[in-house]
Amino acid sequence: MKRFVRYVLIMTIIVVVLPMVIVKGCSTVIEDIVPEEKEDVKIKVYVKDKGEVEEMSLEEYLKGVVAAEMPADFELEALKAQAVAARTYAYGRIKKFYSPKDDTHKGADICTDPGHCQAWIKKEDAMAKWGTLKAFDNWNKIERAVRETEGIIILYDKKVVNPVFHANSGGMTENSEDVWEGVEVPYLKSVKSEGEDESPGYKVQTVFKEEEITKKLKEQYPDMDIEPENLLDEIEILERTQAGRVKEMKIEDVVIKGTELRALLDLRSTNFTIEKGKEGEVIITTIGYGHGVGMSQWGANNLAKNGGTYEEILKHYYTGVYLDTIENFEAANP
Repeated sequence: MKRFVRYVLIMTIIVVVLPMVIVKGCSTVIEDIVPEEKEDVKIKVYVKDKGEVEEMSLEEYLKGVVAAEMPADFELEALKAQAVAARTYAYGRIKKFYSPKDDTHKGADICTDPGHCQAWIKKEDAMAKWGTLKAFDNWNKIERAVRETEGIIILYDKKVVNPVFHANSGGMTENSEDVWEGVEVPYLKSVKSEGEDESPGYKVQTVFKEEEITKKLKEQYPDMDIEPENLLDEIEILERTQAGRVKEMKIEDVVIKGTELRALLDLRSTNFTIEKGKEGEVIITTIGYGHGVGMSQWGANNLAKNGGTYEEILKHYYTGVYLDTIENFEAANP
């Protein structure tokens, strides 16, 4: 009997007690393993209306960009495409792949001026703009678009692209070199963009006074000898781009670019026609909104409505690109 008790005691020590001692002293037990947290990518943002630089998480920043850049009632896949394009745009500036020549960002990576970088809005301001009924649903939808594309960026030939975008191309996007002379980019090529006529601002007529246009032209081009009553007779469209936008035009004897007249008169796009209005007036009709290069936001929404995924949308508007994560890109480019 004593022998049996001794045997049970020894076996208990071997089977139960000894393993517990070993495990307790081991530094690799499950409870002691703490997963390594990914360090959030940070971005410094020059908030223009405040005149201050704020540092924030890139993913949090993107929610404010998507909320400001694209209507929240757009399809989820369109919002995802916007999130990836915006992330890529911002990441390229964090890494200084694409940076302004002067310090317009006050030392920050990017600014909130949509005329220079990407628009951005605080969560509170966005929700106030949407109103009580839509605020939470809209913000949750935008958070989902950012979360479900977390870390994904657009690459071309193993390099981070500069994914410019605009509101509405007017039916066909532009080649980069037709908008920014001498800047030919292989992934920024003209493609068809259907369904954009659903936009309320697709076709807009703006009435100008002949004297107003003449005055601005003379201030910008001092050699131009033109009078208001002869304005329309002196305007000639010389060339349009593949997408139908005005590339070059001649006013009197001065040749100017369509982009120059757009900037001078603050036109919605360079896809325009000019005609006589009432006495002393000129009517300029524009189609689309924005520079027309890269992704059309309204076109993206149309593709999404027809079953297109965010990846398909991005590959349609940025020729020859592919998607990967920031983590993979940095591992391949230490």
